[in-house]
Amino acid sequence: MATSFSPKILTNIFLVLVVTAAIYAAKATDHKETKLSFYLHDISAFGDPKATTIPVAGIAGKAWTFTQFGTVYVVDDNITKTPDPKSPKVAQFQGLYVTASFDGLRAFATASIVFTNEEYNGSTIQIQGTNSDPDTEVAVVGGTGKFRFARGYGTSKIYFLDTATQHSVVQLNVTVQTS
Repeated sequence: MATSFSPKILTNIFLVLVVTAAIYAAKATDHKETKLSFYLHDISAFGDPKATTIPVAGIAGKAWTFTQFGTVYVVDDNITKTPDPKSPKVAQFQGLYVTASFDGLRAFATASIVFTNEEYNGSTIQIQGTNSDPDTEVAVVGGTGKFRFARGYGTSKIYFLDTATQHSVVQLNVTVQTS
């Protein structure tokens, strides 16, 4: 004999499914937010043995400079807790810059913040974006370790710039959400 479901049983099953979905959705949006602030130390003097940013490709016959469209740079900057280069090291900023506008005013960056400090050692935050001003905002597009499934944003501004030595210190503030 076939069993038929009464409308009351169907309603109860539907309510259980709705409550289960609501609990799952609430848990899925429960994110941990972490705010970080640190300083990148960039030395871009080509030929300087201490250089941390160097051009590796560009348009043939053109100068490989930050304002020349198509110039590609590799970067491996130290990141410290304070603007003082002797302050405790927190991480490395490793990635690429590409001069991405014909007028040379914007560069595309993609990089990993590779943590070396005790709290986040081995974890990374992946960022990417295009700068257009002295104050730049980039997207956090992922992470590993303690920052797995990271998303968020980073803002940067020049803290110190010495054009003669091509040394700069950039303050980087990152807000990250993880599941």
